[in-house]
Amino acid sequence: MMTKHMKRPRLAALKVLANHRLRLTFVDGSAFTVDFKPFFDESPGLVPLRDGKAFAKATIAPDEGWSVEWPALDIQIGADTLWLDAQAQNAPDENTRAFAQWRARYGLSLKEAAAALGMTPRTMSAYGTGARPVPRYVALACKGWEAEHGGARR
Repeated sequence: MMTKHMKRPRLAALKVLANHRLRLTFVDGSAFTVDFKPFFDESPGLVPLRDGKAFAKATIAPDEGWSVEWPALDIQIGADTLWLDAQAQNAPDENTRAFAQWRARYGLSLKEAAAALGMTPRTMSAYGTGARPVPRYVALACKGWEAEHGGARR
């Protein structure tokens, strides 16, 4: 259960787990495990983290929880990106997973996602938090948006 409201995702704690996974606890009390292995092929900048010893040096940046960093490798990942990745990997169903992955892949804020799909930011928030299930037509709209934009990532 959430204990604090987050306007933007912010990290409270981090634990490095085996097999390139991080257990992330956010300031609202929510906790998720994020598997980094899928990101290595998607993000060439993260390839140095394939080394288990390097990955194990993850820490919350000394900036009040706004990012995770690997200082020796000059790699930082924002808490908002990690939140979206956590939502995508831990989604309860295929439609929610597709929606969360789409937002994470393109770095879309709630407002940007709402504009892209012709919906309200409040609806996007409800989908993103799991307060409302993501309908199949929204997952399909995300795929259509991606096809229309040529798969260009931010």
